[in-house]
Amino acid sequence: MPNRLADATSPYLLQHADNPVDWWAWEPAAFEEARRRDVPVLLSVGYSSCHWCHVMAHESFEDETTAALINERFVAVKVDREERPDVDAVYMEAVQAATGQGGWPMTVFLTPDAEPFYFGTYFPPEPRHGMPSFSDVLEGVSHAWTERRDEVGEVAGKIVKDLGARSLAFGGEGVPDDSELSQALLGLTREYDAKHGGFGGAPKFPPSMALEFLLRHHARTGAEGALQMAADTCEAMARGGIYDQLGGGFARYAVDRAWVVPHFEKMLYDNALLCRVYAHLWRATGSDLARRVALETADFMVRELRTAEGGFASALDADSDDGSGKHVEGAYYVWTPAQLTAVLGADDAAYAARYFGVTEEGTFEHGSSVLQLPQDAGLADAERIASIRRRLLAAREERPRPGRDDKIVAAWNGLAVAALAETGALLDRPDLVDRATEAADLLVRLHLDDGARLTRTSKDGHPGGNAGVLEDYADVAEGFLALAGATGEGVWLEFAGFLLDIVLDQFTAEGGVLYDTAHDAERLIRRPQDPTDNATPSGWTAAAGALLSYAAHTGSEPHRAAAEAALGVVKALGPRAPRFIGWGLAVAEALRDGPKEIAVVGAPDDEAFRALWRTALRSGAPGAVLAAGLPDGEEFPLLRDRPLVDGRAAAYVCRHFVCDAPATDPELLALRLR
Repeated sequence: MPNRLADATSPYLLQHADNPVDWWAWEPAAFEEARRRDVPVLLSVGYSSCHWCHVMAHESFEDETTAALINERFVAVKVDREERPDVDAVYMEAVQAATGQGGWPMTVFLTPDAEPFYFGTYFPPEPRHGMPSFSDVLEGVSHAWTERRDEVGEVAGKIVKDLGARSLAFGGEGVPDDSELSQALLGLTREYDAKHGGFGGAPKFPPSMALEFLLRHHARTGAEGALQMAADTCEAMARGGIYDQLGGGFARYAVDRAWVVPHFEKMLYDNALLCRVYAHLWRATGSDLARRVALETADFMVRELRTAEGGFASALDADSDDGSGKHVEGAYYVWTPAQLTAVLGADDAAYAARYFGVTEEGTFEHGSSVLQLPQDAGLADAERIASIRRRLLAAREERPRPGRDDKIVAAWNGLAVAALAETGALLDRPDLVDRATEAADLLVRLHLDDGARLTRTSKDGHPGGNAGVLEDYADVAEGFLALAGATGEGVWLEFAGFLLDIVLDQFTAEGGVLYDTAHDAERLIRRPQDPTDNATPSGWTAAAGALLSYAAHTGSEPHRAAAEAALGVVKALGPRAPRFIGWGLAVAEALRDGPKEIAVVGAPDDEAFRALWRTALRSGAPGAVLAAGLPDGEEFPLLRDRPLVDGRAAAYVCRHFVCDAPATDPELLALRLR
């Protein structure tokens, strides 16, 4: 019999709707029930494409005996971290403070007042590798609750007090200058893996936001070392197993430092961020590899993540049916020599094995290999490889597909809108700009209410019940601003302004400090606040970037002042932890460059106008904003008082609304933008 999660909009919660555990969603009634029964709350947090979440669900939450113990002694609350990043952030901070590590599934025991007192992540069904069994943990926590209640209360009180003292005050510290940005570059250089690209060791994550900083730093200063680190990392990832050599798109991370074996889940946010990075790398270098990977990643998002409503689904699972009914990580993606032969015949299979690095012993598990592009593959027959790719992809389509998390997350769709709009505009793919526009339309239609407040998620055309957090407002505004530049439609600038006004009103505190939840949001044991960039730009740094771009478009002093105040955290953290404030550093580069404001005026059907627009789009000027349209047009503030020159289309390059003489020649415009 389904439990209370049967009506959830989250695919992750729906995966648990048939568990024998009597799950509640995160809601006041769950804590009232715990108070009434005088039992603790078992909080379990995960997400749809999380491998170990599935493992623990199968081992423990689908087990009748374990479920009976949970139901008897706890109120069980299940949370999708992607729907409620605020709940996840608060309790993950407590887990990391208490244990020194974190991860998902996250398992936390709370008092009925939502105060945490015991923590963990994955617990096995039997004691293993020094971990207690989950049933032993349940018994121990229950015993402590009934026999040592005072001690439990003291622990919970201390944790809440410690968390409450952690508020950050890094706003308003002054903006980063060249010294701090140079120190950040030096810090990245020290952590750079010169052999394999990227930063640090295993597991190795795609450093999307640090790469954006490196590209912008090179564009502003000409630092060749910054460009080389970015280009070499992008090539290493694109040749590695972390990149899907048949279907395009990137996996979440590599378990090794050489990018060979991925953790196979594919997230929308990674692919949106990396699509944009490779498009920007192409803009900086003209690299054929960068162009190919940008377009293949964009096509992957459209083909495999786009929903019927025009938005983009959150993720594809790492696991899928291996053909025997058993769910195995990577089963959809890996190949053995025998499987290649079955599809391609002996000669082409041998050729493909050399080209993609498929070996008899395998580079993954059970003799299977992840497809790569080894450096020593030599010159290849392009037509033969294209044919091999087509046939392997067609054969792979016949395999059981990984599950898809179909919920639309506002922030991640904002990142996708920005990536597809810019990639489509840069690489002459108007269909990608159309897909970006359709996703933006969905966000306005389904996620934005009459007061410009955002809903975080939707599914199957129905908005979820959770309020947007700072990253939603910031990333959606970023997407709208990119779309405005790519389409010349000023309505997207207006929508971005509505969202950023909410950021100023609801998320900003004294001195430029930002919070992840609104002033009027549900009160948790601590108001979440994290300026560091992790898998995605933090709400804090994303807001700084969008506020700065909006100010450049409009001349709004409050928005620029808020952006500068927010960048105080980059001044503080950039030199010390550049890998974890990459987007903040990229925004700081835009600030140091102005950012430049580009107005292109002319008739839409005039080829001279379109040539100037293309040149402006292809400028690498960090964070430059672009308005294109009729002279003295009403679409954008930047177009006002910008006439044609002798009846010809013209481009104006400005900083702080002070402009150079207009350019009518694309080469002169390109020179002005360097």
